[in-house]
Amino acid sequence: MTDRGPAGARASRRSWKRTAAEWGLNALMLALGLIVLFPLLYAVATSLKTPAEVNQYPPSLWPRTFDFANYSDALRAAPIARFLLNSFIQSGAVTVGELVTAALAAFAFSYIEFPGRQALFFLFLSTLMIPGEVTLIPNYLTIRSVGWLDTYPALVAPYLATAFGTFLLRQFFLSIPRELWHAALIDGCSRRRYLATIVVPLARPAFATLTIYAFLSTWNQYLWPLLVINSQQMRTVQIGLALLQSQESVSWSLVMAGIVMIVAPTVFLFLIGYRHVVRGLTAGAVKG
Repeated sequence: MTDRGPAGARASRRSWKRTAAEWGLNALMLALGLIVLFPLLYAVATSLKTPAEVNQYPPSLWPRTFDFANYSDALRAAPIARFLLNSFIQSGAVTVGELVTAALAAFAFSYIEFPGRQALFFLFLSTLMIPGEVTLIPNYLTIRSVGWLDTYPALVAPYLATAFGTFLLRQFFLSIPRELWHAALIDGCSRRRYLATIVVPLARPAFATLTIYAFLSTWNQYLWPLLVINSQQMRTVQIGLALLQSQESVSWSLVMAGIVMIVAPTVFLFLIGYRHVVRGLTAGAVKG
């Protein structure tokens, strides 16, 4: 038997404290994760319960029997498939539009020298401080004057450009080595070709971040579609969910089934792209 002495005992205590701290931190993060996920897990569990089990007291957290008929009943109660299609069209068009306009604007603010560029960029950024509710009425009057009410252009047009996307891509473009730009100019590469063949491939994490952000923020819109859409066939998922709640206010299992079907695409999109979101938001953070 070997005696490690006081130094060995102190090292053992430090190792034990470090291990205990790691276990404590992991337990805390697990508890916080469960708290955040609880509403979603409860919605999934409720969507699988029978109406009698939903209304029982005290309520149960997990269904005793899985009733998948709630999903088919929810599809019959409201045209959720049509609502999902409308939201996919709106969110996809807005996402593509934001990517194109933000990439062009960010390239101009990053690589093209012109008088007042910095002041114009900060003026552009200042629009982030304007609440979205302030622009609702002017946008609505514009859409109505051109006769786009109750159409896809009414859902898409006001959100094709965003200052946040321009800021995000500009910060990433500034992190690309300037030597590439100078070498491209020497070789006679045009700005459009440099943007398409060099900048865009290198900035894929930032584009992935903007794609997820734009798609999710558009998917969750409620007030703007409520203003410009009148017919049931043009409603998006958020408006459709309100319709399902008004029709089936007692059957919470049907309402939760509708919520799960509406939330599932956004959860899937976030799961496949959350690494790009973290990388894109942190890249270029120290650039001015």
